[in-house]
Amino acid sequence: MAAWGAAGPGRLAFRIIRVMTVKEVLAKLKSLGNDARRKHNAKVGPDGITPPANQFGVPMGDIRAIAKKIKTDHELALALWDTGNMEAQLVAALIIKPKSLTAKDVDRLTRSTTCAQVADWLNSYVVAEHPDKDALREKWMKDKNPWAARAGWHFTASRINKAAKGKAADDLDVKALLDRLEKELPKAKPEVQWAMNNTLGAIGINHAALRKRAVAIGAKVGLYKDWPVSKGCIIPYVPVWVEAMVKRQG
Repeated sequence: MAAWGAAGPGRLAFRIIRVMTVKEVLAKLKSLGNDARRKHNAKVGPDGITPPANQFGVPMGDIRAIAKKIKTDHELALALWDTGNMEAQLVAALIIKPKSLTAKDVDRLTRSTTCAQVADWLNSYVVAEHPDKDALREKWMKDKNPWAARAGWHFTASRINKAAKGKAADDLDVKALLDRLEKELPKAKPEVQWAMNNTLGAIGINHAALRKRAVAIGAKVGLYKDWPVSKGCIIPYVPVWVEAMVKRQG
């Protein structure tokens, strides 16, 4: 790719802008992969979410370094996403231009997510920056596609947390959400359960009047009760999580 730039009065300098190709990015990712990381990624975690099938086993720091080198490249991002490779999709989430995507584009990317790590990066770095995220949130919460439903509940939990801090409108029917969670959480797919559990926790932490019911639902469902955590961390089991966070908030 070439570009002209000023180099002084009356003079133009010709400079070359180096753009990586999909093939080059994939080759670089493959060279950085290692067996230990592949084995780690291939494990089904305690949340039961299916691990990535198409992956090289690249450490997250190396993925971020590649994206930092590329900076922003929307077309390359879309092409990398369509490879279906986990690490390529993670790079794509970091170099894409969220506001250059239509709502239809965002919906397609969300539905074609390959694993939980990719879903979380897509939601955090792409969907969160899109102007249609709330309209998509409402649509996705009713969707049968697990990655779409996960995104819908993810942004519902986020909105509850932001509303508690005065950073979002407090206009959700939280009681109706609890009704849905009580009915749907036990039978939801693992990909969706994670985000639904986050929503249940957000309600318990931020809505004192509904806290007892939220905790009771969490105890009845029992999700993540035996989740392994490092010392000092809080498990995502709602009764323990809510109590710890409320106590922390004073």
